[in-house]
Amino acid sequence: MGSINKRISAINTVANTKEGCRLIPLQHQHYDAQPDNSTNTQKLHIALYSHDTMGLGHKRRNLLIAQTLAKSSLQASILLITGMGEACNFDIPPGIDYLALPALRKQVDGKYQSRRLELPLQDIIALRSRTIRAALEAFKPDVFIVDNVPRGAVGELNFALEYLKSREQTHCILGLRDVLDAPVEVHREWQRVANEEAICQYYDAVWIYGDPTVYDPVQEYNFSPEVTKKVRYTGYFDQRQRLQFNKAEADELLASLELPPGHLALCLVGGGQDGAYLAEVFANATLPPETNGIIVTGPFMPSQARQQLHQKAQMCSRLRVLDVAEPTQLLHHADCVVAMGGYNTTCELLSFGKRSLIVPRVEPRTEQLIRAQRLHELGLTDLLHPNDVNPQTITAWLEQDRQLHPKQSVNLNGLERLPDLLSELVTQPSAAQSRAS
Repeated sequence: MGSINKRISAINTVANTKEGCRLIPLQHQHYDAQPDNSTNTQKLHIALYSHDTMGLGHKRRNLLIAQTLAKSSLQASILLITGMGEACNFDIPPGIDYLALPALRKQVDGKYQSRRLELPLQDIIALRSRTIRAALEAFKPDVFIVDNVPRGAVGELNFALEYLKSREQTHCILGLRDVLDAPVEVHREWQRVANEEAICQYYDAVWIYGDPTVYDPVQEYNFSPEVTKKVRYTGYFDQRQRLQFNKAEADELLASLELPPGHLALCLVGGGQDGAYLAEVFANATLPPETNGIIVTGPFMPSQARQQLHQKAQMCSRLRVLDVAEPTQLLHHADCVVAMGGYNTTCELLSFGKRSLIVPRVEPRTEQLIRAQRLHELGLTDLLHPNDVNPQTITAWLEQDRQLHPKQSVNLNGLERLPDLLSELVTQPSAAQSRAS
């Protein structure tokens, strides 16, 4: 315990101030200084895991968490363990590094397979599992934050969780997005892989990255009392914070597109793996007068679909196609947005307060549909089922000149709350220590 007590001394100092663990606003912080290697032994070691089998959502969420914690008063050294090598496309500040696992792909039927290596599923899971365990054994994290899947993809974290339990010095946190899937599907899946047992056995806390007034997983999924007592709601993540970590300048990017003056309509399809149809429909919709359109394809859209979009844009003076994976710098310039309904994209729409039309994914999970329905009921976004998407329906929505009238505000303070929750947790014995005592 001595090493952890040294590492959290700075946390205790902040916690005893008049304002508790409140941090300097993130927009006033910078990370261009080099890390001070002389104090590395005093820093909290925080590891974050995301399995990343479909799209960029898990990795982008964990990266934003890591960036936030790295710039807080917690003095952390952070390792991102990600299933997406594309993490290198994002700005990584000092104090953070990442380990990319051999990639998995989730198919439309929900089954997994190797994304690039010609390996059977059981072999690539074994490879990933051993790599994760070895990384954690070398890094010796004080905190391990797991995104969304308690046992990891296909149980690949079981080996590592057992090691951390035996180590008795690591606080394990499960981070859940607001919506997982339809309740009946969550019950079936969680019972099949014994997720609640894993939470009770290995995890000290469950952070829900959402606002329970929008969707409350504890009630919707009927979590057990043992799991419920570990739950803390963070609020949604204010995606405007990404702007300080993204070196790209929106003004320069827009200028490089050489668009004529006018309004801006964005089309966002996340990673793009299953967003080609929405992007194609947007490209064939009729833009309102004096309106420009930009489609952000994402890195996983099939190359043929991406090529067709670029060819379409060459024939339209007001349409552009970007293949970049990080659309945040464009959002605050947009007048309206047509988008799929992943967690990060939805938080971006709420954070920037844009008039938005969500066209949710409905396979292999209905997570996006459920979230979009709740937000639509609250007057926060418009909703169009993918079965109803065509150039005419998109054209009609773009032509509307109205503002949404929200029935309630949404808690977007999740990032601000994370350092407080973490400092509260690490000053207590870990679950493994409590059981050992």
